[in-house]
Amino acid sequence: MGVPTLTCHCRVCSSKDPRDNRMRPSVLLMHGEQTAVIDTTPDFRLQALRVGLERLDAILFTHAHADHILGFDDIRPFNLRQRSALPVYASLETITTLKHTFSYVFDGAPAISTIPQVTLHPVDGPFEVIGTRIVPIPARHGDIGVLGFRFGSAAYLTDFSVLPEASKPLLAGLDDLVLDALRDVPHPMHQTVEQALELVRELQPRRAWFTHIAHELPHSETNARLIAAGFPNVALAYDGLHFEVHV
Repeated sequence: MGVPTLTCHCRVCSSKDPRDNRMRPSVLLMHGEQTAVIDTTPDFRLQALRVGLERLDAILFTHAHADHILGFDDIRPFNLRQRSALPVYASLETITTLKHTFSYVFDGAPAISTIPQVTLHPVDGPFEVIGTRIVPIPARHGDIGVLGFRFGSAAYLTDFSVLPEASKPLLAGLDDLVLDALRDVPHPMHQTVEQALELVRELQPRRAWFTHIAHELPHSETNARLIAAGFPNVALAYDGLHFEVHV
């Protein structure tokens, strides 16, 4: 729901620490002059303005829940500036939901105003965008399938509760792993902090960043707790976090 969460006045939603101010989770990949975004959240426009995004070359979707797709219409300025459709990479299930949610984009009816221009690419194995090989990582988000993505020495896995055994070898030898850790209280569709730490122990990335963080987790206090628990290489991600990835 984002932090601050509407109508909430808890200590995290009221925090003065800017790292406790969290838009919906997304990632911008930059390689040379090219860029790709993972998920177009309801905050996509503000996120793009914040980083001064002038060009977009591809969109990758993890899944089709509202907090990951509802900024889709805001890709139109990139269509207009670049005079081209944007390639979209997603599972067939996600593509089906996109077509339903944004029917005006895909129904073939004449448009009297601008609409997003995209080409759809169902993901059924590794693919290449912005000169980078992308490896999809299948996972389960409650009762639906979702995709994480590996790019070189980093991987991004938001919104999942179970990582199948077959997916774990795809995450070997990582420098940076960004993964779901919603809160401490169990949730049927997300990992808890402890479950995420168990996965960090198993996969052994050099660094791990927790994302899709609910307002139960204060940034500074949680990071201190992770260090005290013996995880100095694990921290909460925050809006504006950036790091280099070897590809």
